[in-house]
Amino acid sequence: MTDFLYLTHPQVAVDPAVPVPRWGLSEVGRARTRAFAARADLSPYRRIVSSTEVKAMETAALLAEALGLAVEVAEGLEENDRSATGYLPEAQFQQMADAFFARPQESVAGWERAQDAQARIVAAVTRTLAELQDHRQVPVLFVGHGGVGTLLLCHLAGYPISRIHDQPPVGGGCWFRAGADARPDRWRAMEEDAGTACAREDAAGRACAGEEGAAQAGVRDDSTAPAGAREQGAALACVPEEGP
Repeated sequence: MTDFLYLTHPQVAVDPAVPVPRWGLSEVGRARTRAFAARADLSPYRRIVSSTEVKAMETAALLAEALGLAVEVAEGLEENDRSATGYLPEAQFQQMADAFFARPQESVAGWERAQDAQARIVAAVTRTLAELQDHRQVPVLFVGHGGVGTLLLCHLAGYPISRIHDQPPVGGGCWFRAGADARPDRWRAMEEDAGTACAREDAAGRACAGEEGAAQAGVRDDSTAPAGAREQGAALACVPEEGP
């Protein structure tokens, strides 16, 4: 498997009158992305592939500008389809997200089933990487979403679908690395020591433990933001470790 980094978009500008896939980044989200691009060693990644959703494309565009690359947009990387309910207040959204992960073989209130969303994103990532089988020296940076990203992480790590493996509650902007010699263990926030974050995988592989909240400097947990604004739950956050 070609090495790749999967990154989720950070905070978005919430507008209940606009469909969630068309929400863009907030100023906080833009600032975090620019800081990540400046701090992290992203030079190995020579191809950026984004979800079709606006917030992901805007995140990818900021990274592409820093790296001098073009953004490719691929079908199949979109967040789980929640159009059956549309915008939901935060508390209701979190309950729905809990049910989405807890009952992956069911359609919760018309949402796309977790098992179907997982199959979709795994197929999209596999399809993109298959194009590079003869060019393994060209790692890919995928930019997407927390829900389907967690489903992808579960698939690659061999975890059962569960929200325990979801992003820590830092407002999105989390990543994991995977490849032929690396299986993802957990999400890492943009603010973790990223000097060599994208160059190698942390060998510790320790499991998530405890509730951390948004303890990392400069990170704001948009806990009042509704569906899609923080596409991760606080069911179990990962305690930050030393930089990878």
